[in-house]
Amino acid sequence: MRAHTFLHETLESAVAEQGLQWPDKAKIEPPRDKGHGDLASNAAMVLAKQAGMPPRDLAAKLADRIKQSGPMIAGAEVAGPGFINVSFSNEFWQQTVAEVLDQGKSYGSGRWGEGTKVQVEYVSANPTGPLHIGHGRGAAVGDSLTRILRAAGYEAETEYYLNDAGRQMNLLGRSIWARYKQACDREADLPEDGYKGAYILELAHELVQEQGDALLFRSEEEAVAACRKWGVDRILGGIKADLETFRVEHQVWFSEQSLVQSGAVSATLRELQDAGLAYEQDGALWFASTRFGDDKDRVLRKSDGELTYFASDIAYHADKYARGFDLCIDVWGADHHGYVPRMRAAVQALGRRADAFQVVLIQLVNLLRKGEQMTMSTRSGQFATLAEVISEVGTDAARFIFLSRKSDSSLDMDLDLLKEQSMDNPVYYVQYAHARICSMQAKAEERGVRAEQKSAQILSRLDTEEDLDLIKSLERFPDTVSGAARTLSPHHISFYLLDLAGMLHKYYNRHPVLNCGDEQLAQARLLLMRSVAQVVRNGLYLLGVSAPEAM
Repeated sequence: MRAHTFLHETLESAVAEQGLQWPDKAKIEPPRDKGHGDLASNAAMVLAKQAGMPPRDLAAKLADRIKQSGPMIAGAEVAGPGFINVSFSNEFWQQTVAEVLDQGKSYGSGRWGEGTKVQVEYVSANPTGPLHIGHGRGAAVGDSLTRILRAAGYEAETEYYLNDAGRQMNLLGRSIWARYKQACDREADLPEDGYKGAYILELAHELVQEQGDALLFRSEEEAVAACRKWGVDRILGGIKADLETFRVEHQVWFSEQSLVQSGAVSATLRELQDAGLAYEQDGALWFASTRFGDDKDRVLRKSDGELTYFASDIAYHADKYARGFDLCIDVWGADHHGYVPRMRAAVQALGRRADAFQVVLIQLVNLLRKGEQMTMSTRSGQFATLAEVISEVGTDAARFIFLSRKSDSSLDMDLDLLKEQSMDNPVYYVQYAHARICSMQAKAEERGVRAEQKSAQILSRLDTEEDLDLIKSLERFPDTVSGAARTLSPHHISFYLLDLAGMLHKYYNRHPVLNCGDEQLAQARLLLMRSVAQVVRNGLYLLGVSAPEAM
């Protein structure tokens, strides 16, 4: 971050001195071969035509200007057709250690998204059953993404859309009602397309314990409504408890039923009709989504008068934007990928840019035991619910593994591996890096080794290749956070932490810290270790994973 900013500002000034405008296509990035320097730029090649000179000639002028920018630059060379390869001095990199320690838990945070109000909606599972591991992966992604957005300066709010209206809720009520009657020794058939899980039977028996057979003496409509409310209340309570255990935050729980009852859905449909974006055909109301790139128009209200889920979703997103959000991010299961174009069309119909709506897709999770894929079921002994997985491997391991791959890629979750205290277990591998440094710090305190002075003289002792590689990795952390925020990709943080942990373990085995035989060198290396621990802590926080001091 410091290196990129420093070089960008220096290059931009050098370009201006040549009477040129900084080009949008100019890039500053690490070269593929670190032997070619710390950062490289194509600015001279992009500007050659504007400057009216060969790219290498312009690159030479810019490189000379960079060399004159101060002691922070160790070298600037022209390579290939006109690349500028820049190397920073050891002193420049060593100051990163002081920066990390001075900023502490705020290191990595920035103001890139300042002034942008974002809403992240995730999980939003129908309250018709317990959360499964697919919901768990979506919960981890949504919660971590929110932490990252906030670290990047965005004003981010979290929300759970409660689908508590419509056919599925009625099926839940009828399913519990059938089981309730059976529990009261009455004959009853489960609805053909109803819910048949063991949890429905448990809910019915709990209802009998609470109210006895009182519902048998009420009308069918009243009894089903009572069963529905009973089921929703208890299932939702279980969902909230699971999410709390999983360290997942939802600031707002938004009811679909409230939209319908308030008339918001009807009002939104009228607005679309008034704007000429919805029309009647064959007794149904259609949304003209093809005007916004969808492959066909979509039904909003069926010919029998029943509203579609899409109608409620449009009204819901209209409500989001009315609350002042600049960007709405929805975390959906990958099976909803076909729903994205029509929802984006609806957002544009609401008067928003297409990019004011983003969707993060969550692919399936395969559970493995002893290398074999497990059948996904909620029956006893089969791990399918989020609560069961948390109980088996813990919140830290579950969250980290859910965030260890790109969210729209399928994920194999090896339960046996995640319980191992070994370097093969990715979450253990990262957490152990932190615990290792904490143990080292404790030993330093016992021996009276102090590392409080972050002077250039002490930090100058960090001059080995492994020292500088670790420091350069620390310096990349803010860029990693901003990149994860821009691309809505929490897995960038887990990738970074695995890489940093690997470098730390390699360093630990190669360079003694407290037993190096040189007090000043020991202090310098202890400062480096403390800065690594700080960045590991900061990164794990963004993933919602703890940073234990002992393992």
